Amino acid sequence: MEKAKKIWLDGRLVNWEDANVHILTHALHYGLGVFEGIRCYEGDDGKSIVFRLKEHTKRLFESAKIVQIEMPFTEDEVNAAIIETLQKNDLKAAYIRVIAFLGEGSMGLYPKDNRVSVAVAAWPWGAYLGEDGMEKGIRTKISSFARHHINAAMTKAKVCGSYVNSILAKREAVKGGYDEAILLDTDGYVSEGSGENIFMVRNGIIKTTPITTVLDGITRDAVIKIARAAGLEVVEARFTRDELYIADEAFFTGTAAEITPIREVDDRVIGTGKPGPITKQIQKTYFDIICGRNNDYNSWRYPV
Repeated sequence: MEKAKKIWLDGRLVNWEDANVHILTHALHYGLGVFEGIRCYEGDDGKSIVFRLKEHTKRLFESAKIVQIEMPFTEDEVNAAIIETLQKNDLKAAYIRVIAFLGEGSMGLYPKDNRVSVAVAAWPWGAYLGEDGMEKGIRTKISSFARHHINAAMTKAKVCGSYVNSILAKREAVKGGYDEAILLDTDGYVSEGSGENIFMVRNGIIKTTPITTVLDGITRDAVIKIARAAGLEVVEARFTRDELYIADEAFFTGTAAEITPIREVDDRVIGTGKPGPITKQIQKTYFDIICGRNNDYNSWRYPV
């Protein structure tokens, strides 16, 4: 991981090495924190933009509300902190991690007066699932771990502790020789990847899991809007693993994953085993937008 110079922590920029927390930080022990992953891109004109910054920050605050974390800053202050962090680190393109978490104070499962800390870090990070995977597609495996039930964990919030589920699924998949895991929901339907939403294409119709059981992904939303604007039919509906096996195309979406084609599920080749035409069309439009070659979605591009 490539380090940057500064991290924004609780209202001020500190050196990367000095952005530390106490060993009794509540979130370290119990996982009560919320976060966002955001990307900054350098456009073809050399100017940098943050992709859908305000939507990400809004979701951060919604996550905090769901788990009853009182945010000590406003959305505008967090947005300003993100831009300041990018500027002070001279980052033209970066992955941005924003996190709000319970700090030192009461221990045990009922935190009483613990301070809420907020941090913004940014660093260079390429394709999450690899440049080769972005171009040729990745191999995936249905995980033995189910995605959280909607009443066991708050699935609309990006809660730090909830991602233990994802870590276990990802480790299992990689150890088995695959690139990524696909988790089913507790009813046995396809839910999402360890850190991505999932789409499949069959007979020209795009299908994705409804947000009742998955995180309401911001890149997911962008893909739905891009596809429908292009005249493609998008259906939000549950689907089974065997329906995914016989898909013509499939792909993941997410801030880290961007638009990553899936070429194989459970040792079954998807379509031709290569990114399909709809996947490539959406992927191209997505990158045209973030690079400034498509001006139809300028509201998604927040200048640095």
